[in-house]
Amino acid sequence: MISLHFSLFNREQCEAIHHASLEILRRTGVRVLHDGALSLLRESDAVITDNNLVRFPADLVEWALKQVPSHISLGERGTNRAVVRLEGRSVSFGPGSDCPNYLDPRDGQRRPFTVADVVDCIHVVDALPELDFVMSMGIPSDLKTGNHYRHQFAAMIQHSTKPIVFVCDDRADCEAIAAMASACAGGMEDLRLNPTLLLYSEPTSPLQHGTTATEKLLYMAKQRLPVVHSPAPMMGATAPATLAGGLALGNAEVLSSLVVHQLKRPGAPFVYGSGLHHMDMKTSISVYGAPEFQLARVAVAEMGRFYSLPTWGYAGHSDSCVMDEQAAGDAAFSVLVALLAAPNLVHDVGYLEAGLTTSPEMIVLTAEIISMMKRFMDGVEVDVETLALNEIHEVGPGGNFLVRPHTRDHFREFWQPSLWERRRAGEWARDGSKSLGDRLRERTIDLIESHRPAPPSDSVRQEIRYILQQPEADSQ
Repeated sequence: MISLHFSLFNREQCEAIHHASLEILRRTGVRVLHDGALSLLRESDAVITDNNLVRFPADLVEWALKQVPSHISLGERGTNRAVVRLEGRSVSFGPGSDCPNYLDPRDGQRRPFTVADVVDCIHVVDALPELDFVMSMGIPSDLKTGNHYRHQFAAMIQHSTKPIVFVCDDRADCEAIAAMASACAGGMEDLRLNPTLLLYSEPTSPLQHGTTATEKLLYMAKQRLPVVHSPAPMMGATAPATLAGGLALGNAEVLSSLVVHQLKRPGAPFVYGSGLHHMDMKTSISVYGAPEFQLARVAVAEMGRFYSLPTWGYAGHSDSCVMDEQAAGDAAFSVLVALLAAPNLVHDVGYLEAGLTTSPEMIVLTAEIISMMKRFMDGVEVDVETLALNEIHEVGPGGNFLVRPHTRDHFREFWQPSLWERRRAGEWARDGSKSLGDRLRERTIDLIESHRPAPPSDSVRQEIRYILQQPEADSQ
């Protein structure tokens, strides 16, 4: 099999980035603003000065890298089946989280998210086989509670069977969300054995570990549940205005997070990620649709593989404010880069307006692009069967291959689109002259209105409702 992949760095260049990050951690250090994490670090070889400035010796970082597992599996709700494997060059796609705005496919209007919109988006993601996990996608504006993260998770776990990457506000949210997932899994030990969720959280660039984020990181380590603790250094703002400098800084933030995580519980599952962006100096926006952003995605994936860690990535996003040609171009470019660079867990499918708007049409379009690009990435198989020398000899000059058994055996291997148009103009016109945008809108609305995954059992839903009621009582 002749297949495709892309490399940006060789091993020597990865080592240069690694040693640059070790120097940042040794000489500059990071601020750790969480007392529990500082207590763990005081019992290690870390050097702590100025109350909370922590500097890390290289051997402490190397120790943490030796403890952490090199692969993670995420399971399907209601089964013991692992459906997402985070290892090697496997790539799994899913949407993003927490956009305030929703681009409604029914009328094309951009407006604040509602609970119903979040559920509609979850149904779309659950229906698409090209998407492997779900995220919350929107912040509901009509939710009459401050604990919207818990309600988002409850919506995801009740309206999709796919693994969930979740975000949350604090440790209390983590505990409530883990309790809901545990109820579906049959208990916390079963959830640990076959995790159906993964926390996305962030340190603060540059070089700070805040109290709340670190509390979440330590909770997931204690429970042995997977987490990606991914910084978001912005080149030119919170990171140097160079890709190499931004990568070294973000890598130092990830490595210091990993040390704290492994000190809490050696061997707890951890995903390597860094959301390295740059600030567009014309607009002050952290851009997604840029070649530098895609170079950063390749570099981060390669550093994760250098450490033999599962990796976090981005694709299917755009800076465009509407579902247009710019959005389609950005989606295609980013999906191809993701498949070539092969980060394991690739999120943000459906993002528009640089992460402020979710479009279910963008999700459906990107799924089609993923399907097409995956076939491209499969490459070319070269063997006796595919070279078909006997077949060519038997047909001979002037013959045809249409009715041959060899053709019958292989023609289904060619990719077939569900949205792209391949007919001639006359047949296309007789069917209404529908543009890709027309077909995309119809397909998206149909998924919203028709797809209904199997819900959890009544007893599990009752337990979820009980958990959701607890924060209201606790906060009074």
